[in-house]
Amino acid sequence: MKEITIYTDGGCEGNPGPGGWAAVLAYGPHLKEISGGEPATTNNRMELRAAVEALGILQEACVIIFHTDSEYLKDGITQWVAGWKRSGWRTKNKKPVKNQDLWMSLDAASQKHQIRWEWVKAHAGQPQNERCDVLAGRAIEKIRQQYTPAQLKASLAEFKTTASDPKPSKTDPSLF
Repeated sequence: MKEITIYTDGGCEGNPGPGGWAAVLAYGPHLKEISGGEPATTNNRMELRAAVEALGILQEACVIIFHTDSEYLKDGITQWVAGWKRSGWRTKNKKPVKNQDLWMSLDAASQKHQIRWEWVKAHAGQPQNERCDVLAGRAIEKIRQQYTPAQLKASLAEFKTTASDPKPSKTDPSLF
């Protein structure tokens, strides 16, 4: 199996608010950057979206070293998902798991790969993590350019009432 290194990041202005996600995938000397955004979301959803999108572009099973600066993402996929699945996607307090749609997608996308999940400190000078941060920020800027303030406000209101992203994420190759 091919050995891939993945770095991801997600962010949000306002939390909830406009958000962006990014991933850098490395295979030997080859790098691929992907990113996208949502008009109304949370930082945790963007962290998860980055991971789902990164794994989703791989066309075959791989051995992956997956770097994230999100403890929520790392702990969720390595410690919590198995229990959530056993309990019908409920927390220990019997409440629905937040971001269940993305956790389910990430769990499914992870199954065919051998993944070692590693946490990295944010803004600590790791070049690929810093690059993801820049790309996620650019994705947020692009969302702010694509939507009027009134549209962003309406998207945020809808998001708050539905507790999920109103529009599917789009990978934006123009941000590479």
